[in-house]
Parts: sequence; C-alpha cells; structure tokens
Amino acid sequence: MSLILDPAAQDLLFREARTANTFTDEPVTDEQVQAIYDLVKFGPTAFNQTPLRITLVRSPEARERLVTHMAEGNQPKTAAAPLVAILSADNEFHEELPALLPHFPQAKDMFFAERPAREGSALLNAALQAAYFIIGVRAAGLAAGPMTGLDFAGVQKEFLDDDHTPLMVVNIGKPGEGAWFPRSPRLDFDEVVTTV
Repeated sequence: MSLILDPAAQDLLFREARTANTFTDEPVTDEQVQAIYDLVKFGPTAFNQTPLRITLVRSPEARERLVTHMAEGNQPKTAAAPLVAILSADNEFHEELPALLPHFPQAKDMFFAERPAREGSALLNAALQAAYFIIGVRAAGLAAGPMTGLDFAGVQKEFLDDDHTPLMVVNIGKPGEGAWFPRSPRLDFDEVVTTV
C-alpha cells in the first residue's frame, strides 16, 4: 500500500463515506463545527486566500426560510437535518490578503483589484475549501449531505449579500436509518490519468 493514512481513516474519509440523505436527531454542536473548521482551514488555496464563508442555519425560522429555496426533493432533508450550513464565496476576500499573505501583501492590488478576477478566484478557492469542509465533517464522525439543488438567487437574497455567492447547502449530522443510496460507480485510474 502506498498510502500512509491508516486504512480505517481512509474508509472514514473516502471509501465508506457517502452523501447522507437522513439523519438522527442528535444535535451538532458549535464546538464540533469549530473543530471541523480549525482542521480544514489549513487546506491549500491560491495565495492563501480564504474566501469560504459558512452560514449556520440553526433557528427554526431561518430553517423554514431556507427550505422554501431548496429543490422539492431536498426540502425534507433540509428540514430534518440537525444542522444546515450555507457555504458561500466572499468576493471581497482580497481585503484579508495582506494579513494572510504577509510576504506578498501587494498581491491584493496586483491580482485582485478588479471584481471579475476576484469572483473567479473566490469561486474556485471557496469550492476547494468546501470540499475540505465536507472531509472535515467526515473526520468529526458526522455525515454531510451537500446539495446544489436550490434557488441560488433566493438563498443569496435571503441569507447573504451581493458580495457573497452561494455555492451549496450542506446538511450535517449523524446518519439516520436508510441514509445511504447504493454506492455509485467511479472512473478507474486509466480513465482519468494520462502521462505525457
């Protein structure tokens, strides 16, 4: 085996982990979310930028508002999950670059002075961070149900502002009964990797 990560950890993070569709009613605490973020914040991004923003939807009123913006098939899952997070990209992430990239503070103005450049970079790097977040949820012994079946404009208007672009909604909790669909196939190595 070429991997040094323990096989049980490989299973937890990848091989046995799947998108959860049902959850128990066991709560997800702020301490768990803090531990997840404190782990995944170290995932690499371009220029060490940190555009991911996480909006935890905890109150019943906010949950009800969010459910109305979810696709019909996602509404029951979102209504019942112990915790729901809206993941978004902060298009003004560049304001933090001088502190996050102290050896190259001029990157803020050199590469990200124009909004279109920021939006593209924020989208790509926040998507990377969203993937790290999902793996972090798994590392905490929880299951994640990431979804993009939603009214993005509605979620942005309801929960964010013009500087934040929604990426996905993630249901989080302990998997419930019948949480998993059967494992879908994946492409083999030779179908993906080319050597030149």
